[in-house]
Amino acid sequence: MPHLAAPVLAALGAVRDPELDEPITSLGFVSACTLTPDGDAEVRLRLPTYFCAPNFAYLMVADAYDAVTALPGVRSARILLEDHFAAEAINGGVAAQAGFAQAFDGEAVGELHDLRAAFLRKAVLAGTDQVCRDLRARGVDSERLRALTLAQVPPSAARDRLVRRRAELGLPTGPDEPLLIDPETGTAVSADAVPLHLRRARLTSVSIEANGSICRGMLRHRYDTTGLRQSELAEEDQ
Repeated sequence: MPHLAAPVLAALGAVRDPELDEPITSLGFVSACTLTPDGDAEVRLRLPTYFCAPNFAYLMVADAYDAVTALPGVRSARILLEDHFAAEAINGGVAAQAGFAQAFDGEAVGELHDLRAAFLRKAVLAGTDQVCRDLRARGVDSERLRALTLAQVPPSAARDRLVRRRAELGLPTGPDEPLLIDPETGTAVSADAVPLHLRRARLTSVSIEANGSICRGMLRHRYDTTGLRQSELAEEDQ
């Protein structure tokens, strides 16, 4: 890959699989990435199966297009999903900036804003579990967890990620806001609801982690190669 494409690949690191809440780069979904001296970018994406949900796929291709075209010096971008049953509709819809409903005219009933928000709420729950797991390992009980504000949570990558996901949903992120909030309303979790909230957060986190492992395994089975930056990012995470 030409060194010139490095900024494009870096920008793709901000594009996430909506269900797994992980960058498409660390998941291995980016198979090729080029950028000409004139500023024409091309990105090729692949997914674990031929029948991956088209709405999820559309979100990733559209987000990749937005991330790449926002880069200084990029004058055009082609984002190509490959080996997928709906690739033609998705690639054409994103290239035309037509939206999901028009790209799947007669099949889709609307855009994907609600779907994106639903997955963000799951990401907030999973992020809450990741933060609380660490706190519980330090001896913090449920009563204390409910009393904690974001400013009182020790700095960590998990805390920063949780704050970013809350911000994306428009949920409160100020230092005096409670750690435990309802991801639908942004209101503090009541004392009697804390056990159920923590169980939901834990189940959501485990489910996302399990689905991520399954997707990685299926992608390895389908393509016997790592994606661009995948090995590098795996080493950074260790």
